[in-house]
Amino acid sequence: MPESRPRKKQEYTPPARQKASSSGRVANRWAAPAMLTCWLLGLAWVSVYYVAGDRVPLMKDLGSWNILIGMGLIAFGFVFATRWE
Repeated sequence: MPESRPRKKQEYTPPARQKASSSGRVANRWAAPAMLTCWLLGLAWVSVYYVAGDRVPLMKDLGSWNILIGMGLIAFGFVFATRWE
């Protein structure tokens, strides 16, 4: 019985690495500090509202809108989180 030819395996060549600067895109180094700043400001706003909201003049005038402002700052921090690489 005739013997079949052995198959030649192709050599593995890993894909070439792309450099970060080759794409022309600038890294968003400001995104992480801005994200943390928004989160901490939002947390502080809500905390101060619950602890001393009736004694702070601006917070007393805003009433329940303070919750929306604090949560809005926290949500805005998540927007910055999507830009962080």
